[in-house]
Amino acid sequence: MNGDFIWDTNIVIALFKNDEKVISKLKKANQICLPSIVLGELYYGANNSIKKVENTLKINTLANVVNVLHCDKETASFYGAIKYNLKKAGTPIPENDIWIAAVAMQKGLTLVSRDRHFESIPGLSLESW
Repeated sequence: MNGDFIWDTNIVIALFKNDEKVISKLKKANQICLPSIVLGELYYGANNSIKKVENTLKINTLANVVNVLHCDKETASFYGAIKYNLKKAGTPIPENDIWIAAVAMQKGLTLVSRDRHFESIPGLSLESW
């Protein structure tokens, strides 16, 4: 563990729910990054919730204190390779999660998620909090 992590949506949601395991691990992390895809999923969830204003404020606050990572041509290359390998292996996963994994692999970061389907991506550094 190098202390630099990229979070999946379910980890952010756990943080927002004051999950003790996530908070404990967060204290030991050097840097937390969020792919812009995760922010999109969070904003979708906020728009779809009863507490739209409150949830949007939480997301905005978090986005101001973490490193937000965006997709570029190199990310797209990782995405294409990951998607091809998953198709070839017969283990498809959701499109957004392929992009999230691509950003993690491009940046050499450990992806933190509670989704087990990420385990089907060879070479992805993965932790579950």
